[in-house]
Amino acid sequence: MINSKIIKIFSEISEYYAMDDVPFKPQAYEKAVRVIESMEEDLEVIYKAGGQKALTDMPGIGRGMAEKIEEFIKTGRVKEHERLKKKCPVDLEHLTAVEGLGPKMIKTLYQRLHVKTLADLEKVIKAGKIGKLPRFGSKVQENILRGIKFVKGGQGRILLGHALPLVRKIEKRLAELKETEKVVVAGSIRRMKETIGDLDILAISSEPKRVMDFFCAMPEVEKILAQGETRSSVHLHNGLAADLRVVSQESFGSALQYFTGNKDHNIRTRKIAQGKNLKLNEYGVWRGKKQIAGRTEEEVYQAIGLPYFEPEIREDRGEIEAALRQAQGKPSGLPKLVKYEDLKGDLQMHSTWSDGAYTIKEMAEAAKKLGRQYIAITDHGSAKLRIANALDEKRFLKQWQEIDKVNKSLSGIKILKGVEVDIDDKGRPDGLSDAFLVKFDIVLASVHFKMRMPKAEMTERIINAMKNPHLDIIAHPTGRKIQSREEMALDMEKIMAGAKETGAILEINAYPERLDLNDENIRKAVAAGVKMSVGTDAHSIEHLHYLELGVAQARRGWAERKDIINTMSYPELIKFLKNQG
Repeated sequence: MINSKIIKIFSEISEYYAMDDVPFKPQAYEKAVRVIESMEEDLEVIYKAGGQKALTDMPGIGRGMAEKIEEFIKTGRVKEHERLKKKCPVDLEHLTAVEGLGPKMIKTLYQRLHVKTLADLEKVIKAGKIGKLPRFGSKVQENILRGIKFVKGGQGRILLGHALPLVRKIEKRLAELKETEKVVVAGSIRRMKETIGDLDILAISSEPKRVMDFFCAMPEVEKILAQGETRSSVHLHNGLAADLRVVSQESFGSALQYFTGNKDHNIRTRKIAQGKNLKLNEYGVWRGKKQIAGRTEEEVYQAIGLPYFEPEIREDRGEIEAALRQAQGKPSGLPKLVKYEDLKGDLQMHSTWSDGAYTIKEMAEAAKKLGRQYIAITDHGSAKLRIANALDEKRFLKQWQEIDKVNKSLSGIKILKGVEVDIDDKGRPDGLSDAFLVKFDIVLASVHFKMRMPKAEMTERIINAMKNPHLDIIAHPTGRKIQSREEMALDMEKIMAGAKETGAILEINAYPERLDLNDENIRKAVAAGVKMSVGTDAHSIEHLHYLELGVAQARRGWAERKDIINTMSYPELIKFLKNQG
């Protein structure tokens, strides 16, 4: 599968053009990257089936992009990328991941100080060599050093949303083999952690050698690390290490519990077993030399006196204590987690009116096919965010005409007139008046600039936005981007108190790079009685699948159905939003 390689090349071409202030090209390549990132299909398969035309039929992939994809398929390289890289041979993948370090700054560092890598950058900062360069004051240097540390900490892990499609594909392929009776992916991906380090797959099979041969010969395998009769390890082309183990039916539940983890949860469960004179390991639950459980996870937990734990909450963060309280008939037991099928709609997405790849009708039709009952089109509204083609009031009036038209033509789904409006450093809507905001069905408020304000000022900024009766939801509330940008400095206790007092809703942004709120902050929101929404932040129809990631994040944060507003039906939601205002 060449998609990941094309994404890397197109991303770097975009950055190179941004270095030189070339107009339009960076945005075109970024748009193509967003489309390819969300694809499950292999670009090479699409090309071989329909040639260049099949590529240009994809939204966001014009003739120029298609030619470069074709060039890579035929030659393994893109001349334009090599030309730009020769001009400025730097490690763009990691340098651009450092918050606050833009393309122009990278170019300056290379030209003036020959910085090519993160190590080079760290070295020149510590040697005090960049203080005299433009835009590299002491505060910037401090932020860059923190950013370097942050990026290094995330290396070797892949975003859940990027890994999941391939993992599901492999799981399905193995499960369809006639030699396998059961296949389940365990580990951090089963717990739906926001980043994945490796892949653990368990299978039941009477012919394990054939299963292992098939596993090691998969097209996604870049390198075979070990191949045995009941266990094999490989390195996949996307960077993940993957292990496949064939276990007996009698031990499958124990193995699944063990390899799902996490480690701390497993230590606690083993200690509980020991307290009952039992032994718990990956092969089963034992009383002396006799196995008394192991076929299913439910059987394993029951044998040691515990209820079944949903994989998302197995983190040793209070779930054991909650289960013990529940067993004693006390309050504050295990939560009844929101289910993946509970969500009725999606409350953040973008169309071609701003920076999306598909029309409103195309987004609505795709959402309907996925079973959504309603969606909110929340294109950007801002005076400053011109890079996202943000709308002003006149353009929104025209957009609403289109939404009305689509609502009349489509049955089975409702489209809310929404907006994602920027808030300024005082928490005021940027570019749209309160008199206009009141006309929307739903308003999301976001921070997209001045993201490094001091903690007290940033907290006040968000709370001021919450106090505005025309702003319904605080979108991606902490502003983080996993592996590239830290959370904004916020007093989360005050944020939760402010949301509870004003009735403001906090978003769980389901986009793979965000997953914001994180699970810990969701726990805080649940405890404070603060309502939350889930939005995919979709910029293409493929992104609509991300709703699952947002629900997983909610589950990891112990959220129940009542905590998430888009578990409501459309009439219930509209009534709720009106009452909130």
